Amino acid sequence: MSEPASAIHEAAASSQARNTDPKTVVVGALAAVPQAIIPLVLVTLGSGGLGGLLLAPILAGVILVGVLFSYISWKRLTYTIGATDIRVESGVLSRSARSVPYERIQDVSLEQKLLPRLFGLVAVKFETGAGGGEDLSLTYLTEEHGEELRQLVRERREGEEVSATSEAGGTQAATEEAEPLFTMGPGRLFTFGLFEFSLAVFAVLAGLLQYADNFIDFDVWEFDYWRGLAQDYVPDVTAFDRTAQIIGIAASLIALFIVGSLTGMVRVFTREWGFLLERTARGFRRRRGLFTKTDVVMPIHRVQGVKIGTRLLRYRFGWHSLSFVSLAQDMGASSHVVAPFAKLHEIAPIAEAAGFTLPGEDTDWRRASEKYLFDSALFDALKFVIPAIAAGVATRIYAPEWTTTAVGAILILAGVSAILNVLAWRYQRHALDARQIVSARGVLAPRSQIATRLKLHSVEIAQGPIARLRGYATLHLGQAGGVFAIPGVPVERAREVRAKVMETIAATDFSQLESA
Repeated sequence: MSEPASAIHEAAASSQARNTDPKTVVVGALAAVPQAIIPLVLVTLGSGGLGGLLLAPILAGVILVGVLFSYISWKRLTYTIGATDIRVESGVLSRSARSVPYERIQDVSLEQKLLPRLFGLVAVKFETGAGGGEDLSLTYLTEEHGEELRQLVRERREGEEVSATSEAGGTQAATEEAEPLFTMGPGRLFTFGLFEFSLAVFAVLAGLLQYADNFIDFDVWEFDYWRGLAQDYVPDVTAFDRTAQIIGIAASLIALFIVGSLTGMVRVFTREWGFLLERTARGFRRRRGLFTKTDVVMPIHRVQGVKIGTRLLRYRFGWHSLSFVSLAQDMGASSHVVAPFAKLHEIAPIAEAAGFTLPGEDTDWRRASEKYLFDSALFDALKFVIPAIAAGVATRIYAPEWTTTAVGAILILAGVSAILNVLAWRYQRHALDARQIVSARGVLAPRSQIATRLKLHSVEIAQGPIARLRGYATLHLGQAGGVFAIPGVPVERAREVRAKVMETIAATDFSQLESA
């Protein structure tokens, strides 16, 4: 049932509307089965077991109906590879047609969920940078045809001639040499999972308890029931000595840590399994995923900037993440994660391959304005004034003995906030050199952002009434696909940065930038 390896190029040459792979019908029908199982089980339990006799015929009927609707949807979905665009028409009763010019396509990614992967199928997603779920996708093509279509779109978008397929039937993209830049094996994933502590499993269990009444004959939310159960079967903790109580609390915390760590492990292994970042002639290629496998190629000239981030605990062990800022979307975000868990010495060569240099010891850092520091600390402290007054009045009326404690606690929080602002100011800085601009901020979990001057579109100096009076501003750097803002910059410095960046922008021939 499969087409020849050159089917995509033949479709491009003839500009004829074609259907996706016929195995899409089977995938669509099987995907509908799990959605019907839970209602069928509920019907069986609610009918006192009578529904069990009809379970097999009903399930068979669901599968047949799924096959029918899947076939109709597949038959009515067609795509056309035109000379200047890709057109997709879909819909059974209401038809819709969408055309996307090649020049508007920012990226083409391949995604394989578990079920389509069993049939050797991929979903081809065309990222347009429009956001809001407006990107175009084709479900499903074979892996070979998906890769071939991605190559063809990239060539037509960049104004190149379509490359011929090899004798083995593969595309040039499939046979071009690739240089591995970053990979994560099971050991790295295990370490990563330890830092991805999550208690999401308890939220899932709480959600399932909402439907527990359909399966059990008592109210799970009845407090008296659980209290009686605890009195009958759970030992009285207060009867234990202090050592036993401490051991019990420690065991509970260890169990909580184990559950949270296992949850994080599952998330990391399913999302990042087989993580591989390569440098190819076309750009950066990232592949990852256990159940849902994704294959994304990011052209180098479309990388607008880089972001380096970390978290409170992982920063103490030297772990960071690296993301590329791009017009294309990556799981709903404007940044493509290219090194989710790495050391800085592993991140540096990846950034350099994209044309960015990490700041060094000789970087000319400039801090934010001291007036900005004072104003930020003052405004943050004022946030505690009204709660302090309210707490003082309330406790004076209802609990006079707690007045001093309540007001004192709030004032201590205000003092802590002021100290954190001072520390944040010391680490809130930026630097500008001949090629790029760098912004760094954060004390306990520092993060930085880097952009090349020639890829910035604009520079805006924004000042509110207080900032105008005090002589500082926020620099908004126009960056495609991302937000780059540097607050608290002295006005003189802001104007200096704007003049230098605008000088670079004015000297740049943007008609040649895309092919640079």
